[in-house]
Amino acid sequence: MKMTFGQSPMAAQFPAEMKDKIIHLSFAIGDQVISGADAPPDRWQKPQGLTITLDIDDAAEADGVFAALSDKAERVHMPIQETFWAKRFGMLTDRFGTPWMINCSKA
Repeated sequence: MKMTFGQSPMAAQFPAEMKDKIIHLSFAIGDQVISGADAPPDRWQKPQGLTITLDIDDAAEADGVFAALSDKAERVHMPIQETFWAKRFGMLTDRFGTPWMINCSKA
């Protein structure tokens, strides 16, 4: 589900420059649901002190999610690969400055 500020019933309450920004977004990755929204310019800050971690059961799906997040990424800290604890693990900061870890645990 995706709704812009301009599509919102409260559209008139927001500045014109927010019209095409996201007021609500949610999507599923497997059985996990991620939700978010664009922050107004006066409240936006680059994320600090956190990393979003997705634990994905299927290695191919983990590779696909990592590839999608890597598109125009600010930085790939660790390419997705096998580790001693995971079939697949990778770390990156996406193009919006959000840090991610993608993990597919070993049994």
